[in-house]
Amino acid sequence: MAYTRLSDANEITARYMDSILIEQRLIDSLLADLSFKFLGETFAMPVMTPAFSHLGNYNGREKTGLEEYSIAAKECNILNFCGMMENDLFKKIIDTGAKTVRIVKPYADNGKVRNQFQFAEEVGAFGIGMDIDHIFGDKGYDVVIGEKMEAQTFDMLKSYVDSTRLPFIVKGVLSVSDAVKCADIGAKAIIVSHHHGRLPYAVPPMMVLPDIKEALEGRDVQIIVDCGIASGADVYKAIALGADAAAVGRSMLPLLESDGAKGVKEFIQSIGNELRFIMSCTGFAKVCDIDDSALYFKGSF
Repeated sequence: MAYTRLSDANEITARYMDSILIEQRLIDSLLADLSFKFLGETFAMPVMTPAFSHLGNYNGREKTGLEEYSIAAKECNILNFCGMMENDLFKKIIDTGAKTVRIVKPYADNGKVRNQFQFAEEVGAFGIGMDIDHIFGDKGYDVVIGEKMEAQTFDMLKSYVDSTRLPFIVKGVLSVSDAVKCADIGAKAIIVSHHHGRLPYAVPPMMVLPDIKEALEGRDVQIIVDCGIASGADVYKAIALGADAAAVGRSMLPLLESDGAKGVKEFIQSIGNELRFIMSCTGFAKVCDIDDSALYFKGSF
């Protein structure tokens, strides 16, 4: 049998998440309320969709997968994210009625970056942001669907923030250093993520999360976590460790492909149901009350 190094960041992340256990506290506990506030808006639960790109039409259905999961986000009253796409497709997503954040790639064509931000604001996006963890690829600057990416400086990111009335969100933060810089440019939220393991041996988002939370104390920056979020327990752990919300990702794709918006809606509701159950069983009646006091760490993972 060939030797395989456990170097994949997704496997490392999954093992770390599974090493976190939950204590039960039932006496005096109440049925939990999942509603919470994010960037001034109240949503049904602290679960968000991922900033997916390039999803086509599944099983011959009329709408793209991007539109279908946006419809599910609207029906579940959760915050919706989308990624790399042209303006015409983004308009279709906005037309679903979902409150949507547009995450723009760090294109070498800075004019395209600014055009997509401006278009998003004009058509009613909830927020805008940038996917900084797609700057580099294995041969230099990344190239995605023929589009070359480019380095993004502190001053460039600050200029995006200064150019819009919308909340600005930076995706791909995986260190205290970047988190503090995001706060300094005026970002209103960050997504703690390694983008499904783009960086070999990437630290699990939940492992670095408590340090990021501490560093941002009092800075008015909200925190989302993604990578490997597939259950209510995962969302609970993320919030207990310092996040305000968590984004599901590839875990929703099988149901999106087979059942479209209906499948995604049922999946999100099942995550919410498990989150409510765990909150109720650990003595936290509100999302904002959750802390790490009911968590146990197995040690070696």
